Order: sequence, then C-alpha cells, then structure tokens
Amino acid sequence: MTGDEDGNKNATPNHPATPEQAWAVLMDGNNRFVAANANHPNQDAARRTSLTDGQHPFATIFGCSDSRLAAEIIFDMGLGDAFVVRTAGHVIDNTALGSVEFGVEYLDVPLIVVLGHDSCGAVTATKGSVETGEMPPGHVRGIVELITPSVLSSLRTDSNSDVDTMVAEHVRLTALRLLKESPIIAEAVANHKTAVVGLTYHLADGRAELVYSSGAIGR
Repeated sequence: MTGDEDGNKNATPNHPATPEQAWAVLMDGNNRFVAANANHPNQDAARRTSLTDGQHPFATIFGCSDSRLAAEIIFDMGLGDAFVVRTAGHVIDNTALGSVEFGVEYLDVPLIVVLGHDSCGAVTATKGSVETGEMPPGHVRGIVELITPSVLSSLRTDSNSDVDTMVAEHVRLTALRLLKESPIIAEAVANHKTAVVGLTYHLADGRAELVYSSGAIGR
C-alpha cells in the first residue's frame, strides 16, 4: 500500500517491493532520525484503518530486546512498515527463527535485518562468562550459551576484542545462521526475493552501520 492509497501525506511513498528499495527506505529513515528530522510516517488514523484487513511490511527486523533499540523509531517508520522480532542479544531459537520465516513465507518481506547495538548487555554478560567460567542463573544461561560462539570467534580474531567488536561479530554470525538453518530464507535470498543484512546501532549518535550483507546491498 502506498502513501497515496492510505491518504497519509507522510506515508512511505512507493511501498518498497525489492531488497534494494527496502534498504534505501530503511537507511533514509535512519538518516532522518540521526539528523533529528524524523517524519513519523504511517502513524495516523488513516494508516491505522488501512491496515485492518492485512499487513504488508517491507522489512523484518530481528533485533535485541534492549529498550534503546526501538526499530520503528530509529528507522523512522510507522504502523505496518516493519515485522519486528526481538530477543535478548538477538539469539535464535526455534520460535525466533520461525517468526523470521513467517515474514518471508506469508508476508513476502523483501528485507531481513539483524540488528545489534553498542554495549549490548547480553554480549557483555557472555564475555564475562567466557573470561570467568561462571554462568548466569536461570534461563539467562541459555542466552549466554547461544552468544558464546560469537564471542569466541571475535577473540580468535583479536584476543583484545572489546564488547562492541563482539557485537558486530555476533550480528554477522546471526545473519549467517539465518541463512544456514532456514531453507525458506536461503531460497528467498537465492531467488532475490529478499536479502539479509546485519546492522549495529550506535547509541550515541543513533546511526545504524552495515556489518553484513547477503548480496550487493550497501556495497
């Protein structure tokens, strides 16, 4: 649905249909947010009404649950624009993977975004566990166990890796894992129906930085 169709003058024009178009709209929104010039598109009553019969998001955003990482805000989007899946440290379990697949299989989203961020608490906790050998209590342990391979990979490259370097590596490996573990996602990427990108969000300036791309996006 386009801005003209839903009657919202601030709606995203020409609803993105390809990975390249979706990427351009996503980055335009982040640039507006960084510049404190957000349009707040697709957030009015007309947009709300237009979505009662269905949704057509242009991106699936699989991000960390951190309260500072609200996807619709940092990419200046509105209702119906993003299909958002969040877990602490954007760790993948069957439910999270199935949710991302749902966006591809049933909503035809042309872009999948893995979104990490500076100073991630889950990655920091994992770094601490790797260094001390002590695991956190309860089900938090499961989160740390899933992030540990990314921390170890970063340390193999640079034994002095800091948390933000580990976050970038975790984003990259998470994106690769989506492609490896999901034939649905891998096939959609191979057929150029969707693309997978990995971004790290910088808390200080609000900028989203590309650290991984499954195709030509951002290169």
